[in-house]
Amino acid sequence: MGDKINSFRDLYVYQNAMNNAMKIFEITKTFPPEEKYSLVDQVRRSSRSVCANIAESWRKRRYKNAFIAKLSDAESEAGETQVWIDFSLRCGYIGSAMADDLSQEYEHIIAQIVIMIRDNEKWLIK
Repeated sequence: MGDKINSFRDLYVYQNAMNNAMKIFEITKTFPPEEKYSLVDQVRRSSRSVCANIAESWRKRRYKNAFIAKLSDAESEAGETQVWIDFSLRCGYIGSAMADDLSQEYEHIIAQIVIMIRDNEKWLIK
């Protein structure tokens, strides 16, 4: 944990998730209008949910199972975001380089979440 962490906003995983959610927000502005209430809504919602679940997990650190459950939800939302990225690629809304970059970023976020789940005792409030 190196630096002092006072808030979920100090967590690298939260910062990475927020940065990627904002990338997705900007990228999806270029999607066709017919995707506004389907693919755009889905990918924006799932990417934002990663951040929200990380924040919620931080507030649940008194309760190991709740902490892990919220992190697991964040991990699932990151995986869902990867699926929407795949659809965006296959529909031709983004190129393969962009899809690969975003997917790799979410793999990194998932790895960070998994480490927090695995090493949960380091994060819990005693």
